[in-house]
Amino acid sequence: MRQLKVRAVFMRGGTSRALFFHEADLPADPAARDRILLAALGSPDPYGRQLDGLGGGISSLSKAMIVGRPSVPDADVDYTFAQVSVNEPLVDYAGNCGNCTAAVGPFALDEGLVPTVEPETVVRLYNTNTKKLVMARVPVDGGEAAVTGDFELQGVPGKGARIALDFLDPGGAGTGRLLPSGRVLDVLDVPSVGRLEVSLVDATNPMVFVRAKDVGLTGTELPEAVDADRGLAARVEAIRAAGAQAMGMPPSPAVPKIAMVAAPAPFRALDGRQIAPSQADVCARVISMGKCHRAFALTAAMCLGVAARIPGTVVREMLGGSRPSDVRLAHPSGLLPIDAVVEQRAGEWWARQVTVYRTARRLMEGFVRVAAAGP
Repeated sequence: MRQLKVRAVFMRGGTSRALFFHEADLPADPAARDRILLAALGSPDPYGRQLDGLGGGISSLSKAMIVGRPSVPDADVDYTFAQVSVNEPLVDYAGNCGNCTAAVGPFALDEGLVPTVEPETVVRLYNTNTKKLVMARVPVDGGEAAVTGDFELQGVPGKGARIALDFLDPGGAGTGRLLPSGRVLDVLDVPSVGRLEVSLVDATNPMVFVRAKDVGLTGTELPEAVDADRGLAARVEAIRAAGAQAMGMPPSPAVPKIAMVAAPAPFRALDGRQIAPSQADVCARVISMGKCHRAFALTAAMCLGVAARIPGTVVREMLGGSRPSDVRLAHPSGLLPIDAVVEQRAGEWWARQVTVYRTARRLMEGFVRVAAAGP
């Protein structure tokens, strides 16, 4: 069977990787497009390795971005995020990826979709998954997106050029409301688990936040330990499903995500560094596509940052009486500061903006090969 050549760029964005495509290079038919994305990343793979494609065997390394002409007047480009399942023939478009969003601006500049301005170019991004705008402030050097710099992103080796991402009006990205139930605290009656308190918050992506202790965790466990506990996985998935139902969301393996939160406590990060309680405001572990994230899904982190600004949520509870300018999130790979601006409008909470910082780098460019359909 012959193979098709599809133009693509392989990029790292934050603590994730994705294959980037021009929208015009992919079929308009959704089924044909998804077949290309699955084949390019090596899914489905019952062995969980994606050995026959460019995926990395975990959700943060099994992603694609589709970039095209803007469909709204305030944007320079549209982008669509695709979460490709490792084990199943499934491409999920229910949410956005904050980490890979960091690479959309550099991709747009280096592909000539947006003219460069030195030393920094603001690229206005429109995410078609969530119908939200993101302002990417991309450093430029020599007419290209800069990659060298002094910004250290924990979870990524070395240092790089800092990209600032301003997610504007991120509330209601999946459900239409920042607090889908209208409450800061909900009680879910979860089959095989029982009744427990959660906070349901929808900012950049919908999230279910639960106290780590309520599922038998400390919030400082290493991802391998979380993934190895099958009983825990079943309980957490049941809570996530109950949270989705309470939010009025259709079933999706990608969203809502669920995070277990705890007050700061000492733990050793994946690179061996010791994280002290004084360095953080909250500890958390997030589950993405059924697995514990090795860092923290960025859209989940931004939602956590928003939830930390709302009194009464289980996230705010972990901060105690403090109200830091940046919420310092302790995750398996280290620390992540999040700046969220949350206000009240007409008696309801409103998230005006969330700002995070990332690095990105173009790793490879050319063509990805996939088997052609039919004889």
